[in-house]
Amino acid sequence: MSRKHPVIAVTGSSGAGTTTVKRVFENIFRREGIRPAVIEGDAFHRFSRQEMKERIAQGDLEGRAVSHFGPDTNEWALLEQQFRAYGQGGRCRSRYYLHSPEEAEPYQQEPGTFTPWVETPADTDLLFYEGLHGCVKTESIDMVRHADLKIGVVPIINLEWIQKIHRDTRDRGYSKEAVSDVILRRMHDYVHYIVPQFGETDINFQRVPVVDTSNPFIARDIPTAGESLTVIRFKNPRGIDFPYLLSMIDNSFMSRANTIVVPGGKMDLAMQLILTPMILRLMEIRRAQLQ
Repeated sequence: MSRKHPVIAVTGSSGAGTTTVKRVFENIFRREGIRPAVIEGDAFHRFSRQEMKERIAQGDLEGRAVSHFGPDTNEWALLEQQFRAYGQGGRCRSRYYLHSPEEAEPYQQEPGTFTPWVETPADTDLLFYEGLHGCVKTESIDMVRHADLKIGVVPIINLEWIQKIHRDTRDRGYSKEAVSDVILRRMHDYVHYIVPQFGETDINFQRVPVVDTSNPFIARDIPTAGESLTVIRFKNPRGIDFPYLLSMIDNSFMSRANTIVVPGGKMDLAMQLILTPMILRLMEIRRAQLQ
């Protein structure tokens, strides 16, 4: 952790809603005049798309499950090094993973490859990370100790599968059987490296549908925000003004002493109300240290 150069980590599996949280943070940063350095989790994958396909195929031949969720396919030590570097000096290095032809065209590269490493801009106020592994903690890696605010974003597992099935079959041309194979291949790493992070986060936003998702492989539609609730759990509820949140968010309620439940369509509002004062507090501490 760093009082002069704070680090915010948003972590969640693919399709979990981390993009929504990223948009909320962008709005807060713009409104409050905060200059973030931004690094994306995909930048710290170890292999290009083609290299990853080759390693998955080799793993299948050898009876090993290879996925983007585990340590062998990610540069976790390098990511931790960037968290540490930013906390110490306010600068770190990153790059972009080019997902699509549209993203790759300005760089004159192929989709599924990485841009060169570059330094983050000087004179930023904080580091913002969004990706799969912002709170990974193993025997040799500890991202948690470097992050000042840790946010988990995770839907219940069946909803996560529905979102992945629809995205991969509709946008990427995979069959349901192929998507099922990917889900199974990822399961060991998901259980051992993704799920434990949500015990380390300061706040978790978990989307829970209120429609039947019991068989995600036959679901015709992704449950909408209006068909969902968002469960918000605070690791340390001390200082959280729950009466204020309940008064500001219609139809919200508390399910436990550290948990508030809001309508799915109000998740953006809840994030704004909860996260804005936390970010401003980080900025107050930073300014005091720089004086």
